[in-house]
Amino acid sequence: MEDNNLEETLEQSKETVNEVTEAAKETVENAAETVAETVEKPAEAAAETVEKAAATVEKQGEAVVVSKKIEEETADYKPELVEIDLGDDQHAATAHDDFDWDKGAKDELNYTSEEYQEQLKEYEEELNFINENEIVTGKVSYINEQAGVALLDLNYKSDGMVPLSDLRGAEAEIGAPIEVYIESREDAKGQLVISRRKAKLLRTWESIVRSLEEGTTIEGVIVSKTKGGLIVDVGGLETFLPGSQIDIKPVTDYDAYVGKKMEFKVVKVNETIKNAVVSHKALIESDLEEQRQKIIADLEKGQVLEGTVKNITDFGAFLDLGGVDGLLYITDISWGRITHPKEVLKINDKINVVVLDFDDNKKRISLGLKQLQPHPWDVLAEEIGEGSTVTGKIVNIEDYGAFLEIQPGVEGLIHVSEVSWSSQMVNAKDFFKVGETHSAKVVTIDRDDRKMSLSLKQLTNDPWTEIEAKFPIGSRHTGLVKNLTPYGVFIELSEGIGGMIHISDLSWTKRYSHPSEYVKKGQELDVTIEEIDIDSRKLSLGHKQLEENPWDTFETVFPVGSFHEVTVLRVDDRGAIVQLPYGLEAFAPKKHMRKEDNTNAQAEEVLYVKVLEFNRDDKRILVSHTRYLDDQRREGEEQVKEEKRKERAEVRDTIKKQNSQVERETLGDLDVFSALKEQMKDEDGEK
Repeated sequence: MEDNNLEETLEQSKETVNEVTEAAKETVENAAETVAETVEKPAEAAAETVEKAAATVEKQGEAVVVSKKIEEETADYKPELVEIDLGDDQHAATAHDDFDWDKGAKDELNYTSEEYQEQLKEYEEELNFINENEIVTGKVSYINEQAGVALLDLNYKSDGMVPLSDLRGAEAEIGAPIEVYIESREDAKGQLVISRRKAKLLRTWESIVRSLEEGTTIEGVIVSKTKGGLIVDVGGLETFLPGSQIDIKPVTDYDAYVGKKMEFKVVKVNETIKNAVVSHKALIESDLEEQRQKIIADLEKGQVLEGTVKNITDFGAFLDLGGVDGLLYITDISWGRITHPKEVLKINDKINVVVLDFDDNKKRISLGLKQLQPHPWDVLAEEIGEGSTVTGKIVNIEDYGAFLEIQPGVEGLIHVSEVSWSSQMVNAKDFFKVGETHSAKVVTIDRDDRKMSLSLKQLTNDPWTEIEAKFPIGSRHTGLVKNLTPYGVFIELSEGIGGMIHISDLSWTKRYSHPSEYVKKGQELDVTIEEIDIDSRKLSLGHKQLEENPWDTFETVFPVGSFHEVTVLRVDDRGAIVQLPYGLEAFAPKKHMRKEDNTNAQAEEVLYVKVLEFNRDDKRILVSHTRYLDDQRREGEEQVKEEKRKERAEVRDTIKKQNSQVERETLGDLDVFSALKEQMKDEDGEK
């Protein structure tokens, strides 16, 4: 019974081995067409393994066990076979075709023998256990340059194959250790799938992450530009270099960097998508920071350094002192006044500067340029003193005067009171212009305080010493309108001589709210000298006085109670200004401008008014349209009454005449009629 079972087991084993052999044959025939000599050694190794197994079975007599072991080995192992020349038979064979299956089947089976267990353990220990998606190291065992591939011995049940194009230099040599990435332990054909490229990329990614953690640098080649920056190839892995991280200076031409090999610092990584952001600017800043610390450590106030102008602003210039920046304020560029640093400095200028101050904490360095030269006041010529005449240009204008620079760093103040002999104060911002050249007399000078006061008017004689002779009271002159104010007009009669016309002295008949309604700045105007104040250096001028005062006759033309036709000039909340004949203006209060329809009169309307008040001294006339209407209404009523009275009187006279005519016609003569009446009275008395 046992023999029958054994024979049955042997038969099954033979069938299994035959199936494996047939599969191997078919694999050999398929592989032989494409990879002729590529995998001879793996095939030989497989044959040797089978031969050893057969020898063991033959020695121990455990054919069934060996068959099962072979099945287990061939289950995972998929050998790549070579074309085998079998001569005329053209028959494919495997390395274990000569195995004596009958002999092995006759041996006694012993699955638990110590010798078997030891051999099984040794066999398993000889093989590596590998996982998918991990990196392992193998050795180049065979190279086929014609096919462009290399076989790697990974000490696994099957060898791996990589393209020679993925190997570099010494890597493409027999015995060279190579790291590969396990993509699959077994593909559809049962073969091991590995990738040298993915192993490199994974190692590169690990080095990038390690560089970020440790703060080390990496090297890469800029391969192309993209939106917002550049693409950097780091060991075959693409990383992003933002435009702001290329250099410490702004970069506009990205194309100039394509193809360059540079060092970078990793500033950000994304493990999920295996993406990294690198920076070259960070390396530069790191180097500059080291230089900065060294320079600052050696700084001293008063130290003279050479710097390069790297940026210019409205308030100063930034200088590169060799890795550290310093600020040169505009006030420390020149002893003279400048409006912008560009007047003296240009980008990339190399200049010597002195250290004025520095702050270790804030890392600020204040520099000076003018301090390398002596102060201009210290070398000012001795001949410049009180009473001397100097020439310079206006560099600053204030409300109280202007500053005249006679040489860079030396200025004097021309006060507004020293501009003209006129008592009328000059507006400095109207009189002076920055950059203008003027000559002035030195009034005072203080070399210790570095101050100087100057005068323009003292270069000429004081015209007020002859004012009464040249401009007597009542005389007529023509002057130039220099300024207008709400209260009057300032007239210049000659150099240093001027006066004011009060707004009320512009016209006898019109009232102006501002002198600009009558005259403009720059016009010539005829005036009369009304008053002279030598002590205060003031002239009172008149313009209306050029004509006789019409108000002497207006009082008879516009007496109180008189009626006149007027034109409404303007209307406001208080009332209206109306124009009387002869161009005279009068005022009508608002309540006196009501019309018959109970509405207010409007500008440009023509109507009649009644004069309510005439003030010759104040040049004021008060009128009323309402009073005119009232008077007209009363006058009309009186006229109607008079007409009615006259009408009634005429009626009475007519009646009397009619009655008299009737009496004469009826009674005859009036005397007879009277006698008759007297008679009738007597008769009545007697009764």
